Amino acid sequence: MEKQKKESSIVKRMMLAVAGGFLAGFICLFLREFLNGNGQSGVWKAIEAILFQDITATNGIEGLGLFYIVGQLFMRGLQMAIVPLVITSLSLALCSLADPERLGKIAGKTFITYICFYVTAAALAGAAAYFVKSMGWFDVNLPSEMATEAVTMDGYNPLVTVVNAVPSNIFSAFSSNNTILSVVVVAIILGLCMTAMGAKADPLKKVIENLNDVVQMFLNFLINKIGPTAIFCMITRTLAVYGVEYIGPTLVWIVTTIVVSLALVATIYPIGIFLTTRLNPIPFMKKSFKIGLFAAATNSSAATLPLNTRTCTEELGCSEEISSFVLPTGMTINMNGTTAMHMIAVTFIATAAGIDIKPSTLALAAFLSICTAMGTPAIPVAGTTMVYVVMTGLGMSSELCMIGYSLVLAMNYLPGMAVITLNVIGDAATNVIVNFKEGVLNKDIYNQ
Repeated sequence: MEKQKKESSIVKRMMLAVAGGFLAGFICLFLREFLNGNGQSGVWKAIEAILFQDITATNGIEGLGLFYIVGQLFMRGLQMAIVPLVITSLSLALCSLADPERLGKIAGKTFITYICFYVTAAALAGAAAYFVKSMGWFDVNLPSEMATEAVTMDGYNPLVTVVNAVPSNIFSAFSSNNTILSVVVVAIILGLCMTAMGAKADPLKKVIENLNDVVQMFLNFLINKIGPTAIFCMITRTLAVYGVEYIGPTLVWIVTTIVVSLALVATIYPIGIFLTTRLNPIPFMKKSFKIGLFAAATNSSAATLPLNTRTCTEELGCSEEISSFVLPTGMTINMNGTTAMHMIAVTFIATAAGIDIKPSTLALAAFLSICTAMGTPAIPVAGTTMVYVVMTGLGMSSELCMIGYSLVLAMNYLPGMAVITLNVIGDAATNVIVNFKEGVLNKDIYNQ
């Protein structure tokens, strides 16, 4: 009972932080417009330097950037834990699944379920984006002066993800969150080898268990104690710094992405659970609400993994051993929300650049997006950055396309909150389905 009260308190504080961040952000936004409009821009510059300045930028050398520092320390702390979290949780999960035949069945069901959700999300998001485009709502005038702000990255064949999944140097794989798929492969190999070695691997297994405990303690402290304050600072800063001039030309993209993502959360997962298990999906939606809320607040599926695991095992009746495989795997490869966002973003960018995008083009975009999304690191903004890979595969490299891409990058935060919700609740839904198919789902706990 005390643990439930503690978790309830955490969720309430997160909700207050999100609401407070939006309120404070809009107040700062209006204050900025008021001061700049009345010839007092110097006052706003002082406020911005003290609270919101990016101190890593060249022009941030004289700023304090208090809100920026708090947000960066929190996010860097989360990112610091990603590699050890994946290594320990996945390798221990494979050790606990000592029956290789059973592991194969669980892995097969997990991947098939994730792929089904990927394809469904891509198809429905593509249809929604095409409808919005056909209605003319993506026909916007993009300011040419923003072309210089475009952020680019080198395109590559998305199948390179398959090759890069096996690292040539294990330590280089551990040195960057951008190679998280390689970390997953190493964790799987490590877990399988320890399982095959049996009792000989017990000392190493004990070390990994202790490391896992350390990582979990660090994440619990970071999320429970620092999380609400950091989230308040990040949301406030986002609204205060970017403001209305960036929201205007991308408003349709933002609203479409949010509405489609939330609509997919409310439809494909309940329907998927009902069709595959015949269980009432309402308890799942009620209990997974806080998972989605926390993911939206932190904008990181990695940060949400501990809460997702607790909710699945303690409230949805899933077994710990299967959850310890399905959820970390999903955190890494299940980015169907990212794919849905890619479909809408590519349609918006192409239409705004005067390109008539067709259903066949969207089908190719879906394939490219699924390939790249599976290798996307579980960190904020990564999915938005990978939009460029999909654009490159479609040949969208004109100046106007880059202007649209820069706008998508500039205003990714609000849509990202809905996208990440689609990702993490999909992990939980897949976990419920796999547990049910394996006959280990506790229906009494699920229906409580």
